[in-house]
Amino acid sequence: MSFLDCSCISHTQVQPISIEDHYEDVSNQYLSGDVSTSTLPRTATRDDLAELSADATHYQLLSELGRGFNNLSQVCMARHTPSGKLVAVKSTNLDQCTEDELLQLLNEVLLSRLFQHPNLLTSRLVFSRCCQLWVLTPLMSYGSADTLLRTYFPDGMSESLIAYLLHGVLKALEYLHEMGYVHRGVKASHVLLSGEGRVYLSGLHSLYSMVRDGRRVRSVYDMPQHSPALLPWLSPELLRQDLHGYGVKSDIYSLGIVACELVSGRVPFQNMHPTQMLLQKLRGSHCCLLDVTPFPLGELGGLKVSRSGVDSGIGESVATGSLTRTATNERPQSPAPKNHSVTLHNLVQVCLHPQPDRRPSASALLTHAFFRQVKRHTRDSFLSLMYPAVPFSSPLDTPISCPPPHPLLPRPLLPHGP
Repeated sequence: MSFLDCSCISHTQVQPISIEDHYEDVSNQYLSGDVSTSTLPRTATRDDLAELSADATHYQLLSELGRGFNNLSQVCMARHTPSGKLVAVKSTNLDQCTEDELLQLLNEVLLSRLFQHPNLLTSRLVFSRCCQLWVLTPLMSYGSADTLLRTYFPDGMSESLIAYLLHGVLKALEYLHEMGYVHRGVKASHVLLSGEGRVYLSGLHSLYSMVRDGRRVRSVYDMPQHSPALLPWLSPELLRQDLHGYGVKSDIYSLGIVACELVSGRVPFQNMHPTQMLLQKLRGSHCCLLDVTPFPLGELGGLKVSRSGVDSGIGESVATGSLTRTATNERPQSPAPKNHSVTLHNLVQVCLHPQPDRRPSASALLTHAFFRQVKRHTRDSFLSLMYPAVPFSSPLDTPISCPPPHPLLPRPLLPHGP
């Protein structure tokens, strides 16, 4: 049996069959239940690619959007020529993958068939082209939160936009945890936004089941693959790898790191040596939000104040902008001084608590006071929060070797081999 013959593979490789019916019931409950309007328009529950064909010749690759899966996968914007619909194609050269990486890809394909949630990026359209595995997903016109930070919000996002994004991620985590999975890869690059204002959580290849022999366990002990790239986001208990193991609360810690990432535009612990990072986390040290300017405001001189991180009402920023920025427009070297709301401080504090039992569940965190503002936002207000970012699109006829110029698409896409 070939790797790509997914239709012949039982879901028992992902979860025991005895509980699969329970998972289907949970999925239907989430799809038919109350869905937050902050992350999903009322007109649809998910993007359906069922009407598209599973033929690589029917797709015109337009431009590269990014890379992933240990740089083995290439994500491209593509047009389904029969319908004219724009989609995202993630192609992975299977000849370059190790056996463990192939198993991870297989697991992701199977989970995409199992999961159904409006805030979880899955795809049921998977096929092969020569030695490449093609996975089609809806086009995320705003890209990832990480790309938005690097391109439009180098000083961090507004609190309202942060609440909007984290609320959508929490809805996806609530679903995954109910299904018996821990994500283990929650970070800004896995938080995606569609042009309609929907928030998606991706990165299913890092999921790990907490079900053993048909029963849910409280702790697991597996270390994620390619963990060096994930170290800043991983929880202390996961890194400790002791007899206590870790559980779904590990994802809550990662969410707290993402919150700090969105606030400042920088990843906490990222510039530390891995050993020092591990020691800091095991000692209970965690990042905090900087409300005090690291230098006197008078020393800012004539630097132009950036409004990329201006708050939207909960806590007005007293001064935003880079303290040091080079002529090459690199990312700022010092945090931007801001005043953050008490609710945001508390959210970060409870998520980054060193004791996992003291962290709230995803369901409990959705009721946090910081997310009350999410209910006030409509699609139009979401678009205003995204300013100056704009969703990228593609001209009707663009050669693959000459992608349209756009800040989110800086590199040309080389033609695929036969």
